[in-house]
Amino acid sequence: MSDGARTSALGDGLCLAWGTLTALPGPAPSRVDLRVARVAMGAGWLVVLPVMLAAAAGGWGLSLLGVPPLASGLVVIALVQLATKAIHADGLADTADGLGSGRPRERALEIMRRGDVGPMGVTALILVLGLQAVLVGDLVSRPWGWVLAGFALATGRLALAAACSTPVPSARPEGLGAAVAGSVPTWLTTALHLGVMLAGMALADVLATQLGGDVPRHAWAWGLVIGTVLASTTLGLAIRKLGGITGDVLGALVELMALGVLLGLAIR
Repeated sequence: MSDGARTSALGDGLCLAWGTLTALPGPAPSRVDLRVARVAMGAGWLVVLPVMLAAAAGGWGLSLLGVPPLASGLVVIALVQLATKAIHADGLADTADGLGSGRPRERALEIMRRGDVGPMGVTALILVLGLQAVLVGDLVSRPWGWVLAGFALATGRLALAAACSTPVPSARPEGLGAAVAGSVPTWLTTALHLGVMLAGMALADVLATQLGGDVPRHAWAWGLVIGTVLASTTLGLAIRKLGGITGDVLGALVELMALGVLLGLAIR
C-alpha cells in the first residue's frame, strides 16, 4: 500500500470513528472499506477520549460545588449519552431483549431490529447505566479521579476492536456489523489491550504518587480484566445465539466494557 493510501485510510478511519461513535459534527469519510474500518474500530477509544474527559470534568466541577457524588455521576453519564445520541445504550437494550428472549436466531435478530424496548432491555439500561453513574460519581469526587473516569469511559470503546477481530463473523449480511466484522487483526486487538492496560496503570501511578490521587494502579489492571471478561462473555453469547455481531451487539459491548473498567477502579 502506498503512503498516500495509508494516510487516506487513517484519515477516513478517524472520521468514521468520530461520526459513528459520537453525535458531534465532523467530516465524513470519503470511503469505507476494510482498512478504514480497521482504523475506526481500533482507534475508536482514542478518538472519543477528549469527549469522555470533558464529560468527567463536568462531573468533577459539580462535585467541587458540593453536588452529591451520585448526582454528579448521573450528570456525567447523561452528558456521555447526549454526546453519543445514546447509540450504545440503544444497542445494550436491543441486545438484552434479543439475547434474553430465548427465541431462535432469526426471531431474536428481528426483536433487536424492531427498536422498541422490552423488559430485559429496560432492566439492562437501569442496571448498567445506573452502576456506571454510581461508580463515576465516586471517582469524580476523588482527587484526580475525573481523569481516570474519562479514561475508563473511553476504554469501553476498546471492546469494538475485540468484537471486530478477524475470527468474529457478522450476524447479518448488512448493517454496521457486516461493514466492520473481521476488520481488526487479532494481534492488533491484543496489542491495543496490553497498551491501554499499561497506559492506564502508569496514569494511575502518576496521579497517585505525584498529584495526590488515591486510586492504585492495580485497580486499573483489575478494571481491564473485569471489562474484558464482561465484554468477551457477552460476545461469545452473541456469536452462539445470533451467529455473530450486529451494530446493537457492538453498542452493548461498549457499555459493558466501560462498566467493567469502572468496577475495577472501585477496588482499593
